Amino acid sequence: MIYPIVIEILQTLILLAAAPAFIGWIRMVKCWFQGRTSPGIFQPYRDIAKLFSKDVVLAENASWIFRFTPYLVFGATVLMAGIIPILSVDLPFSATADVIALVALFAIARFFTALAGMDIGTAFGGMGSSREMTIASLAEPAMLMAIFTVSLVSQSTSLSQMVQVVAHGQFILRPSLAFALLAFILITLAETGRVPVDNPATHLELTMIHEAMILEYSGRHLALIEWAGMMKLFIFAVLGIALFLPWGVAATGVLTGIPAAFLFLIVKLGFIGIVLVLIETGLAKMRIFRVPEFLGSAFLFATLGMLSYFMLE
Repeated sequence: MIYPIVIEILQTLILLAAAPAFIGWIRMVKCWFQGRTSPGIFQPYRDIAKLFSKDVVLAENASWIFRFTPYLVFGATVLMAGIIPILSVDLPFSATADVIALVALFAIARFFTALAGMDIGTAFGGMGSSREMTIASLAEPAMLMAIFTVSLVSQSTSLSQMVQVVAHGQFILRPSLAFALLAFILITLAETGRVPVDNPATHLELTMIHEAMILEYSGRHLALIEWAGMMKLFIFAVLGIALFLPWGVAATGVLTGIPAAFLFLIVKLGFIGIVLVLIETGLAKMRIFRVPEFLGSAFLFATLGMLSYFMLE
């Protein structure tokens, strides 16, 4: 029983430590593609440390929701590391939490972030919260549909069971998984606030979505929010790996497979970062009114994946 607990702790430490490096890798590759000088892969760590060293400035009408939200969002994001098989499928949480619980954690973090955006009463906060919930109402059904397509293949909603079936079962090229993967990529771009849905590097009032909700945060509160945002992108990356590229994840109860799983994880994350940069440099930020069409396409692909499973498999 000690081995699964060690894996849980190790996965949590990897999430906390590697998420800023993953963001730094994406920014560095984007600078290379655009012919600019990169600040380095460790710049996100310096940004977080600088925010933690600053004082917190609170509005006079800020309620407990505004103060509590950064800690809740950070805690919920860290808790996701115990559900997703990043290094091994032998996880204690896998028996009690599945992909539905994972989506629920995403929803809780988003709900309180939207409440905090409206709590101060600024125009930007209310606008960002409205846009965020509009996108969430379209993205979450598409995400569940894409994940349920993979769960049909594995006959389970447990992520550990999905990895066992896809990675260690009989290798079959499945059209249903191809449609689900395409839908998951579109959902990831929307959920993590990347181009073409949102631009995390801008504060233009007509385009920002997530940034509008956190404009009033400062100091350690903003550091926790930014760190949680980095971990959210990392979680979507490792979730995509667990669902569609699980080869390399340790399936046995021995520690000898963990170093190899860690090396596979680094290679896959590096490849995902390059693909994400190619998408963002090749596409422009779309108008906010085009986002429902974008997410509608994701839901359509996920639905086609589920239908193709019933018709072809």
